[in-house]
This record gives sequence, C-alpha cells and structure tokens, in this order.
Amino acid sequence: MLSSLSTPSVDIKRSHRIATCIFFFICGLTYSSWTCRIHDLKSFFSLNNAELGSVLFALPIGLLTSLPISGWMVTKYKSRRVLIAAGILFPLVLCMIGLITHIWQLVIVLFCFGFLNNVFEVAMNTQAVGIESLYGRSIMASFHGLWSLAGFSGVAIGTLAINLQWPLWMHYVIIGVLCWIMVIVSYKNLLPEDEASESQPLFAKPDYNILKLGFIAFASLITEGTMFDWSGVYFQKVVTVPETLTTVGSIAFMATMAAGRFTADGLVTKYGVSKILQFSGVISTSGLLLAVIFPNIYTATIGFLMVGIGVSSVVPLVLAIAGKSKTLAPGIAIAAVSTVGFLGFLIGPPLIGFIAQATSLRWSFALIALLGLGTSFMAGQIKKMI
Repeated sequence: MLSSLSTPSVDIKRSHRIATCIFFFICGLTYSSWTCRIHDLKSFFSLNNAELGSVLFALPIGLLTSLPISGWMVTKYKSRRVLIAAGILFPLVLCMIGLITHIWQLVIVLFCFGFLNNVFEVAMNTQAVGIESLYGRSIMASFHGLWSLAGFSGVAIGTLAINLQWPLWMHYVIIGVLCWIMVIVSYKNLLPEDEASESQPLFAKPDYNILKLGFIAFASLITEGTMFDWSGVYFQKVVTVPETLTTVGSIAFMATMAAGRFTADGLVTKYGVSKILQFSGVISTSGLLLAVIFPNIYTATIGFLMVGIGVSSVVPLVLAIAGKSKTLAPGIAIAAVSTVGFLGFLIGPPLIGFIAQATSLRWSFALIALLGLGTSFMAGQIKKMI
C-alpha cells in the first residue's frame, strides 16, 4: 500500500473516482458505437453470416495478442499512463473503421481494436481497484455501471445516426471527438499510482482461483458479446422489425445492464457474491430463451431486458476479487481474468455467425443461452476464493 494514498481527503477520492468513471464511459461509448453499426458494415461488404463471423474473429485474435502485454504494461508503466494512451488511441481506431473500403483493411483495424480494448479494460479496472481500496467498500459495480450507461448512450446515438442517415465515418468521428474532449478534461485527476506490492512479480502464472474467476467471466461475457454484436441483426432478421427499430433490443439490454450495475453493490452486501452470481446466470439464460422461443418484438424485448439484468454484475464482481489477489500484482491478476473473460465476449459473436450460417440465428442464440448457465454452475466456487 502506498503511503501517499493512505489518507486521502474526501475531495481527492471523489476526483479520482469521477475521472476513472469518465474513462469507463469513454470505453463503453467507443465499443458500443462500433457494435451498433455492425449490420451496416455487413451490408456494405455484402457479407453472409459466416463471412461476418470470420471477419469478427480479428477482435479476439487482437485480444489474445495483448494477453502477455497488457498486464505487464499496466504493472511496469502504471495504469494512469496506459489508460491515457488507450483513451486516445481506442477512439482513433474506431474512426478508422468508418474509413475502410476493403475487407483486409477491416480485419487489420479490428485486430487493433481488440488489442486496445483489452489494454483499456485492464488499465481502467486497475484504477478502479485502487479507488475501491481508498473507499474501503464495494464500488466496482458502479464503475461498470458507467460503462453500461455509455453503451446505452452509444446505441442511442447510433440509432439517431441511422435515422438521420449519417455515413459511418461521420458518426465515428463525432464519437471520437467527444471521447478526446473527455480525456482532456479528466486525465489529470486519475489515480497517480496503483495498489501494488513490490514483492509481487511482474510475470507470474495465474493461480487456480484466478483461472476460475476468468471462466466465470467467460461464461457471462459470451452472452454479453452476443448481445452487443448480434442483437441488431437478430431483431432485423428473426424478429423482422423495421430498420428504425433494429436497435430496440440493444437499448433494452443496455438499459437493464446499467441499472443492474448501479444496484449490484448493495445487493452483494445483502445477499453475498455467490447468490448474486447464481441468479445472474439463470436470469440471462431465461431471457435469451424467451427471445428464441417467442421471436416477436414484445417478448424479444422483454427477454433482452432480462439478459441485461443477468450479465450486469458478473464482470465487476470477479474483477474486484481478482484485483485483491495476494499472489499477483493487481494489473497482472486483472489482465488474466479480463483476458479469459473477454475471450468469451469476442469469440461469442463469430461463433454466432458460423452456427447461424450452418443452422439458423435462433439456434445459435439458444446455444449461447445454455452456455450462459456456466455462470450459475461455477458461482458456488466463489465462497472458496473470498
């Protein structure tokens, strides 16, 4: 524990928390802006479901490449520096997506997008763990609530862009400029140093408990990734809504995910981590199955609302536990859990494409629903980690 951070004033703690919240918002806004226009890129390049799935695989490949790098970068250079760099570069790559004209360009840019997404996630969660330590109580879910609120905002802006027929590059440049303004306003108030022990190694093999946390995150994030990347396509092709309503499912999902994260800290205090995670897996699976069995706009929207509730608290809870690891530095532990988890987030969408091409989009969503139960099955192991 760093002595300079041991007794901060209330104002200093609040300024650190607000600055980190802004970076969570930047990350969520950037990512959701990409996902809500995927069906436009699919149409622009005339891709079928399998071809789109193949292109989307560039994202998890970029994430895998960042696995041995992101935690090391955050631990060596501190999360503050890495987070500022990611806050600038991540929206820049989004702008590049709006300018590409060839498939090979899209693959390269999506690789970079996946790489930077993981670096951003590790750096901002390391900041959040340090700030949670200053407060001495659970506040991690509220940070992720800002990420979800940003996702909701990104989908809302994307809906406006679609209705106003903005070209993709204009939409993404506007988002990029908004993000860079937020970086300029907030970067000075980020936590200057991380909660790290000098005795903890810069490189270390994740222990069994860290891997279990990663698998719990994976089971939840495979559902979340599916919702982000395929909800618009599902409403367009299966629910068969008009073009102006293709984002209804995304908005429903993001709204309840944000609300769930803002209330999760209090619920965890009252009921415990294990029970909340078990409930999360059941409710997300039930919501997806409802949308699959009854694919009309009303039941599908209700189902997507349930999925948002189900996935809302899983990632914040497991990352908070990982950041308190006694065997690894916070950046390394968070990188391990985040990378395993976000493999599900990024592998899910391409998997949906392949299954949908071989069978149907409804069957692929049904499979993801069953995989989401993994969160509930593994939640009982949480008691042995905390």
